[in-house]
Amino acid sequence: MSDPDPNALRVSGVVKAYGPGATVLDGLDLTVPGGALAAVLGPSGCGKTTLLRVIAGFLRADAGTVTVAGHILAGPGVHLPPERRRIGIVPQEGALFPHLSVARNVTFGLTGTDRRTRGRRLEEMLDLVGLSGYGDRMPHELSGGQQQRVALARALAPEPHLVLLDEPFSALDSGLRGAVRAEVRSVLRASGATALLVTHDQQEALSTADVVAVVRAGRVAQCAAPEDLYRRPADPWVAAFVGDTVFVPGTADRDTATTPLGRIPLAAPSALSEGLVLLRPEQLHLVDDPASAPAQGRVTDVRFFGHDSMVAVAVDGLDEPIDIRTPGPLQVRVGGRVGLRVTGTATLHARPHGQDAVRTARGTSSTT
Repeated sequence: MSDPDPNALRVSGVVKAYGPGATVLDGLDLTVPGGALAAVLGPSGCGKTTLLRVIAGFLRADAGTVTVAGHILAGPGVHLPPERRRIGIVPQEGALFPHLSVARNVTFGLTGTDRRTRGRRLEEMLDLVGLSGYGDRMPHELSGGQQQRVALARALAPEPHLVLLDEPFSALDSGLRGAVRAEVRSVLRASGATALLVTHDQQEALSTADVVAVVRAGRVAQCAAPEDLYRRPADPWVAAFVGDTVFVPGTADRDTATTPLGRIPLAAPSALSEGLVLLRPEQLHLVDDPASAPAQGRVTDVRFFGHDSMVAVAVDGLDEPIDIRTPGPLQVRVGGRVGLRVTGTATLHARPHGQDAVRTARGTSSTT
């Protein structure tokens, strides 16, 4: 039976340990569709970088297989060296050869090709990354964003089956990072390459990738499209890791949960009778007339971010204040009474052992 997606990256049961009791990858499974950009996201020490190095061939896996475009790169009795894997790599900060021009950096991996072929491929790559005419420049004459685009052109020039990006935007300032991310995503889509982005930045993963794999303790906790991951996380830890969360206790009756915030529709019928109802802060809205709202509370804190604000409200019937993200000018003050209503659907999850698991994920997730 033929492979329905012959260009996919498939990682199956990969194990990697650095010694007794130091297992980093613990039977990790991951599939990236051909032509897709996938992000591997997780806290420090979860195994992201080790996974990238195993796929690239810099590390030998203790068990499991790695297949790219139908070719087994690593498995029982198989370990292709990095130079034979047809994998392009974009490291942190680009890592261009400082003594080589842009043209020689881009064509560095085009061994065994004639001068005319190298020249044609150079022009194609520089045009693809928007740097036509920059071939004679040296790396120190380029901006940080331009250097990253040259590094991407160098990775794509040999027409690899897979491109690995190892936190390639981390050295850029925040104002430039978003623009370069968008450019890189556009270039990868235009090239049709399958790509894997390793990052610790939740917003980067959600806004850039076609699919996001969240890694926890050496395994993929959930792999899904960004919106599905955000709206329907597999468990409270994943939910708290990929964004700000509001957890409230609730009891379920088929596709509706009863909570201190009122009755909330569930995204799917739940097999649980009770648990934690997950909402995102932007699903909660302040109501001017508390008496007309499904829930009421007192404002305990206001944090202004410019594009929106986060308002903490001590809700009647809940032990701890909850956060509400609200746009526009604020009409509330600390100590004032407000009403609350919920829009959209929620998901119901079993309670973790205590709240440590959720708090741990919150401690590693980014804030808006």
